[in-house]
This record gives sequence, structure tokens and C-alpha cells, in this order.
Amino acid sequence: MFESSSVRIDVAGIPAVDGLSLTSTGGWVLILDAPRALFEATVGFRMVERGQLIVEGRAARDAVKCGIVAAAPLDPPLPARWTVREYMMWSARLAGHANSAARARASQAIDALALTLHADTRLDRAPREARRAVVLGAALATGATTLVVEDPLANLPMPPQAAAQFARAIVGALVEKRVLFFASRMLLASPIALAADEAIFVDARHVIAQGAPAEIAAAERTLGLRVDGNVAAFANALRAEGARLLTASRSKPAHMTVDLCNLATRDLLRIAAATDAVVLELRPLASAFA
Repeated sequence: MFESSSVRIDVAGIPAVDGLSLTSTGGWVLILDAPRALFEATVGFRMVERGQLIVEGRAARDAVKCGIVAAAPLDPPLPARWTVREYMMWSARLAGHANSAARARASQAIDALALTLHADTRLDRAPREARRAVVLGAALATGATTLVVEDPLANLPMPPQAAAQFARAIVGALVEKRVLFFASRMLLASPIALAADEAIFVDARHVIAQGAPAEIAAAERTLGLRVDGNVAAFANALRAEGARLLTASRSKPAHMTVDLCNLATRDLLRIAAATDAVVLELRPLASAFA
């Protein structure tokens, strides 16, 4: 569903994503902690400067243009005087559906996202969570088979029970779709994480971890590292003291995934100091589901 090959994406002339390569294998994929520029390029909002970004077998922009993919970005500008129903209906119309079909699709999206009480509410008067759902409903109303979603729950001040209910509504609405769901973090117990069959934890250049959400969350002693200096000596010393080196790039600085096994984080830093290596970044894999 989603593939990148040595992708570079710039923001204001500066690379926000540089050299990222990945291939998804699931039908509902969480993309965790990625720079927002990756979402923007995936839905055609931003150009790819180098490499390829493929969604459903097509260049990302082409996939959106031909209607295979629809986007649900976080908090886009909304026309204040339009109602929830009007916004969804016009999304369907702009996707090429006739007026009657667009109305039907809007009604279906309203029902799927439990927005009936707000269906004829102006967008400037709708609650924040309803506006978040409206954007997702507009993507649903297009009829696209694959949706690229920016986490509607992000920074949403809701009680845990209400947040879980909203997440269940999202999952229910997307049950027949293929989904790329971009989020900074995700609770493992969230209905969204439970619905996902794959999670890809990335930074600007590398895949830090990829697999089932539960497997990544269980990796409490596995760290993603960015290391400069004498990387080879550092890696050898880690192995000698009992750690497992799961992945390592050949780039400088190097990106590594390390299972500490019986070592502590302070041991890792001690080994780096002893081998003339510098740990520039350290990220616990399980933090993606914290």
C-alpha cells in the first residue's frame, strides 16, 4: 500500500525527510512519529524532491488525483458558514459524484461517524471533535478505497472514555477501507492501535521499527540509536557485553536498533565513551505506544 525509496522532502528549502526507504505490508498501517512533511507528500500537498513515494502502486500525487486515495489532514481551514452535511456533500461532489449520490454519501459518512446531532450545525459552531470527524467524513464521502489520515485525536482535550468512544467510531467508519494512519504516539489499548495490523516507527531518514503494534510495544529494552564516531568499535563492544545489534545502517551518523538484553542505558553510554563513539539520539521503541 505504501512505499518510499530514498525519498527527500523539503520544507522551506531544508530537507525534512531525507533518504527514507520503507515498504508497508499491512492494510491498516500506523505511521508513527514521522515528520509532518511525509504525510503532506503522501497526500500530494508537498512535492517529492528526490526518490519515489508510492501509494497503492502509483506516485502519491497521482493516486490522489485519480481518486484512489483521499486525505483527512488535521485541522485544515473549514468554511465557517457551511454545515457538516454541506462540507461532506461538496467533498463528494468535487470527487466527481452527482448531486444525489453526493448527498447519500454525506449521509452515510454522518451516520458512520455518529455525527447525526451535528449534521446541520454550522462548522464554526460545531465542537472541536465534531470538526475533526467532519474532515474524516469528507474523505470517506469521496469513495476512495484508501484513506490517509492524520490522527484526529491528537491534542484533543477529552476524558479517556470519550476519547475511546471517538476512536471506536473512527475504526468503525474505516472498517472497509485501507488506511495509512499518521500519529506521533498511540496508546496500545486504543481501538485504533488494536485495529492496525502493522506499525512503522520512523524518523526523518530511517525506519526505527516495523511490525505488529503489540510486538513493538513489547520491546521495552530495545532502543533506536543514532551514533557518530567510531561506530564499528561501539557495535563490537556492545556485542561483547551481551547486547544484540538488530539493525545498523552504513551511513554516517549510523542508525542502529539495539536490544540491551541485560545491559542498562548507562552501560550503553559507558561503552560509547570507551570506544570514541557519540550517541546523538536514543529512542526507546516502546515509546511509540506510550
